[in-house]
Amino acid sequence: MPAGSSPKRERQYEHIKESAEQRGVSEKRAEEIAARTVNKERARAGESRTASRSSLDDMSSGRRGGLRSGHGAQGPTYDQLYAEARRRGVDGRSHMNKAELKRALGEN
Repeated sequence: MPAGSSPKRERQYEHIKESAEQRGVSEKRAEEIAARTVNKERARAGESRTASRSSLDDMSSGRRGGLRSGHGAQGPTYDQLYAEARRRGVDGRSHMNKAELKRALGEN
């Protein structure tokens, strides 16, 4: 986190990082996801000195996450399905695509 970040942004960073790790993402990738998300939110809220056009014009990370949380049109992401398959010990999961993972997990 950048120096001088608010306690709210610190909590947000930790929450996003922990959520990503629970989904089976590596610690390094989880840190990157959390930092990018928090930095985008800081830019959108006017808390950073500079902001890219995509940070300001793109949909918010909260909206994007809501669309991909498993309740949207496409359901859970491939990574979410893979993490669940790993947790359940599904054989052959590394060779499966998203549709095959859904079938193996019984999420038609």
